Amino acid sequence: MWELKGERRAVGLALLLLLLSAAAQARAPRRYTPNWKSLDSRPLPKWFDEAKFGVFVHWGVFSVPAWGSEWFWWHWQGERIPAYENFMKENYPPGFSYADFGPQFTARFFQPDQWAELFQAAGAKYVVLTTKHHEGFTNWPSPVSWNWNSKDVGPHRDLVGELGAAVRKRNLRYGLYHSLMEWFHPLYLLDKKNGFKTQYFVIAKTMPELYDLVNSYKPDLIWSDGEWECPDTYWNSTAFLAWLYNDSPVKDQVVVNDRWGQNCSCHHGGYYNCQDKYRPHSLPNHKWEMCTSVDKASWGYRRDMTLSTIAKENEIIEELVQTVSLGGNYLLNIGPTKDGLIVPIFQERLLAVGKWLQVNGEAIYASKPWRVQSEKNMTVVWYTSKDSAVYATFLNWPENGIINLKSPQTTSATK
Repeated sequence: MWELKGERRAVGLALLLLLLSAAAQARAPRRYTPNWKSLDSRPLPKWFDEAKFGVFVHWGVFSVPAWGSEWFWWHWQGERIPAYENFMKENYPPGFSYADFGPQFTARFFQPDQWAELFQAAGAKYVVLTTKHHEGFTNWPSPVSWNWNSKDVGPHRDLVGELGAAVRKRNLRYGLYHSLMEWFHPLYLLDKKNGFKTQYFVIAKTMPELYDLVNSYKPDLIWSDGEWECPDTYWNSTAFLAWLYNDSPVKDQVVVNDRWGQNCSCHHGGYYNCQDKYRPHSLPNHKWEMCTSVDKASWGYRRDMTLSTIAKENEIIEELVQTVSLGGNYLLNIGPTKDGLIVPIFQERLLAVGKWLQVNGEAIYASKPWRVQSEKNMTVVWYTSKDSAVYATFLNWPENGIINLKSPQTTSATK
């Protein structure tokens, strides 16, 4: 009799332990492993899809020559394009190096609160700043970029930190652009010479900087770039992303793009950029983002910019509407001057988007693609939806003042 009771007690205890173990497992956050199958299965934090519109900021030492594009150094001393060589001969003394531009990157008039106010007025829900472009200069006091960062040289300020504080004060999400590669870094050139069989640059520079950015600034988004010369195994991308998703201080809300190594673009990562200014013609089956620039010829500020290369208000708004109806986010870039000013034409374009969104934002923010994305009759109509509502957006008023919507099927209950 006693033995039977003891057995029952043991079985009951084992069952209770099993249930407790199952409950603990259900509560435990999922762990991602450093491979694409696991990492690609992570659900995208919903804030990103709801945000729809962001502002991109390209700012760095390239804002000093402010000529041609933000690829100035490469065009001048990598490709040795004659126009760039002549520009240097005509405007700077002999022996002037790219590093000599550093002290002239003053950010003297940079007022982060003014920038953040402008971005908020533009209707942006997130802001992405270049922390480091391919030139290697860092806009924060990177511990592994000695004398080539914004605290040691030029502004003598932590630009990443200052803008982040201003942006977050206004409840906007903060994203950090980071280039994996640096054109002329000696360790990167050494790895390249070794056919990327060595990882001196990744271990000494790229990875310490990425971890530092995440731990110091806790970004909502990491906009990776500069990946294209090497496979993701060279960059140690999957190990970094597994840490980011499992153990980093932003593991639950952080979003990343798809530029983590050769052949990753449009295939692996968080959302897809695919390529600069990517515009699909039909609804993709994966969350994506179109990044484009107000100055169509450059991402960084150019002194030689002309009105003919500036996107018009209606072009920008049309791209935004088209992008959102196809399930994408729209990231619109401006390039500030070396002094930290956003020129009036860029301000004007951003404020025009904000004015339009104040009226029409209900059809944009937190919307979903509808079963039909667009139709063409007298004018092009773009559709979005939210709960039981369907929004039809058209950008040109029909000549006869009448628009016929073919796609919606109405019933007696339709309002």
